[in-house]
Amino acid sequence: MEKNETPLMKQYNMFKAKYPDALLLFRVGDFYETFGKDAVRASKILGIVLTRRSNGAASEVELAGFPYHALDTYLPKLVRAGHKVAICDQLEDPKLAKTIVKRGVTELVTPGVSYNDQILETRKNNFLASVHFSAQNLGGVAFLDISTGEFYVAQGDIAYIDKLFQSFSPSEVVLEKNKLQQFKSEFGDKILCTTFEDWVFTPEFSSDILLKHFQTTSFKGFGIENMKEGLIAAGAAMHYLFETQHHHVSHITKLSRIEEENYVWLDKFTIRNLELIDSLNESAVTLFDIMDKSISPMGSRMLRKWLLLPLKDKNLIEERHDIVSSFIDNQALTQSLSEQIKIIGDLERLISKVAVLRANPRELMQVKKALYAVSEIKKILSQSENQSLRKIKSQLNDAEHIRGRIKKVLVQDPPANFQKGGVIAKGVDNELDELRQIAFSGKDYLTSIENNEALRTGISSLKIGFNAVFGYYLEVTNVHKHKVPKNWIRKQTLTNAERYITEELKEYEAKILGAEEKILAIEQRIFNELLTSMLEWIQPIQLNAQLVAKLDVLYSFSVTATAYNYIRPQINTSYAIDIQNGRHPVIEHRLPAGEKYIANSMYLDNEKQQILMITGPNMSGKSALLRQTALIVLLAQMGSFVPAEAASIGLVDKIFTRVGASDNISSGESTFMVEMNETASILNNISSRSLILLDEIGRGTSTYDGVSIAWAIAEFLHEHPQYKAKVLFATHYHELNQMAETFKRIKNFHVSVKEINNKVLFLRKLVQGGTEHSFGIHVARMAGMPQEVVKRADEILQKLEKSEHGNLNRNLVSSAKKENPVQLSFVTLDDPLLLQIKEDILNTDINTLTPVEALMKLNEIKGLIK
Repeated sequence: MEKNETPLMKQYNMFKAKYPDALLLFRVGDFYETFGKDAVRASKILGIVLTRRSNGAASEVELAGFPYHALDTYLPKLVRAGHKVAICDQLEDPKLAKTIVKRGVTELVTPGVSYNDQILETRKNNFLASVHFSAQNLGGVAFLDISTGEFYVAQGDIAYIDKLFQSFSPSEVVLEKNKLQQFKSEFGDKILCTTFEDWVFTPEFSSDILLKHFQTTSFKGFGIENMKEGLIAAGAAMHYLFETQHHHVSHITKLSRIEEENYVWLDKFTIRNLELIDSLNESAVTLFDIMDKSISPMGSRMLRKWLLLPLKDKNLIEERHDIVSSFIDNQALTQSLSEQIKIIGDLERLISKVAVLRANPRELMQVKKALYAVSEIKKILSQSENQSLRKIKSQLNDAEHIRGRIKKVLVQDPPANFQKGGVIAKGVDNELDELRQIAFSGKDYLTSIENNEALRTGISSLKIGFNAVFGYYLEVTNVHKHKVPKNWIRKQTLTNAERYITEELKEYEAKILGAEEKILAIEQRIFNELLTSMLEWIQPIQLNAQLVAKLDVLYSFSVTATAYNYIRPQINTSYAIDIQNGRHPVIEHRLPAGEKYIANSMYLDNEKQQILMITGPNMSGKSALLRQTALIVLLAQMGSFVPAEAASIGLVDKIFTRVGASDNISSGESTFMVEMNETASILNNISSRSLILLDEIGRGTSTYDGVSIAWAIAEFLHEHPQYKAKVLFATHYHELNQMAETFKRIKNFHVSVKEINNKVLFLRKLVQGGTEHSFGIHVARMAGMPQEVVKRADEILQKLEKSEHGNLNRNLVSSAKKENPVQLSFVTLDDPLLLQIKEDILNTDINTLTPVEALMKLNEIKGLIK
């Protein structure tokens, strides 16, 4: 703090010292001002003028501000830019302040903690994450959306927490100060982090703050009593709410456990590669974009969660399928239901605003409309024979009492801004009605007094007037002075008249002069009483919102199924996936007009056809075929119908993908290292019910290395002693087709093409059998490569095919047909057998090695061998 600074700047610096990492909006009169470095940042983000002002002792400080009524316009821009914003308001009327105006920080808005509609995305949750790392490399994580009241907790290893981060996409993270670097190394540094001292991350502190909030004596009712690490994270998240001045959080009514065993495992690579909710190309369409036909924002948010957390429970999946079928079969019911869901809107976020006493009159009226719509939905569902829909109907609460009270208390069309008045209905409060009569019907009231008094006294010339000296008065001409009642008080004598006041006039004057101010105060009191009375209804109305959101998602599935010709998949407990003429749900909508998507069938099991080795030229559709299989399985297990003619899905518990080329140069990882890391993660986590998509494994290194790695991985998956995961293996290494001759559950397929007059026609049809043609040079020609380059590439290819590289295929065949090939896939790196084999390799011609033996010479693959 500088010497001789102004009182205003002293006060500002006091608050800035309390919130050093926040951008402080300091209310000065009709403006929110920023100073110093905050002003420089704010001016750039908001595009407002940066000026300077005096700060005493001839010093100056940067200044940038905006009108206080424009807060909802400027605040979202600051938060979206990644800033925490502390709002410092005036806590008293400046006119009544004896010295400097009393101020205080009334709210700290951050990217992860906000109710502001301009900051929040309607179709997406806004989660605050809290992470606690234990000494055993385990961790706890909590996800809290203050705008909806959702609060989730989980714990597990770093990989599991990383996966959850990908699923929940938090806007901000809370963690321990001494774990900040560890977090950034594991999760990157793109997320805004807030740190606390380690005492916040203790079992004692978390138990105290959580039990006090939920008003319980234990966590058994939530089923999380044994989740020590997760509870510590949850306690820190709740602490952060209080630190950011969010004390009214009664809408956070439960702490839900994320049960890993209930959902299909989708790691972060799979979520990214399948482009479920975000695209690798910002302009591209995602699966979420295709599937979201939801009417309400609540439905869209729930759909995102279902996409990232497909079910593994056959009964729950089929329950969703049953409801979708009911909606498709009963269009009249579905239409009526959709009309009511549209009326309900975003009830989930509205009731959260009620809980924190932030709802405006118009929003409260919307809650009333939503509750009446809930009542109509109950009537609609009672017409259905579907038992699941009838169960939902029984759980819905139309909250007749509270919706009736809102209807009685508020006017039919209240303003959003309470300061405009006219919020409370007539007949609710007698004093309010009287004040309105006085304030808005004053002339009529004065006329009635004038007429009544003239009639009572016989003074025919009686008039009521007003002046600034003594207010309202009765004027009597001198002719009628003798008729003036004794209780009238003379206030002024004129040449031809006298002016009097009465008790009634003075009472009226007192009322009318302060009527508008009193009206606003009474309306505020009644409105606050209404909001408070609704607090006990928060939980049942939240349940209504969740049930309506579920209906909305299933309605969306029925619309998609009808519009896009999706069919109901059959879910079973076998290990087979049988898809007849399946289609890619996204690509089929991105084709040029008039072009039809080529459907393909797919069969996988763990007995006869476990691994499909799929070859084919560039641009033939191999990658699309892999992805569409995974997407069809995912859609089926999240409860949707699927794009196919028929589909029988044996429950899948994990979906893994390794597709495309990417790198992580900032962490010192090349494209090939990223590929190996992702593949290692797959091979170390497979199960018998896993579905694995591998696209062009080994392409990031030399041909011999790449073929060896790809061969060894396929062999590992085939020969695993415990798990026979289902695998789609797309590759350009035609040499891998030879594996089908030795490994009985590996089958060769290729995506067909047709050559016509030295041109290639991509048929995009999956056909049994391998192929040795890549047509890479043809694709280069299509891309516009200079003719001399294409011609020279063709010459070099012909020479290579006749050279030593052409012997690779024959060597692989001979090595795979050895009577007793050495199996190294399941030995550890320090196994004596392995050491002996490595010694033998040194004295062996490279051409006699099996692919697995060649693999052992590659340091990069060590992480794949257990």
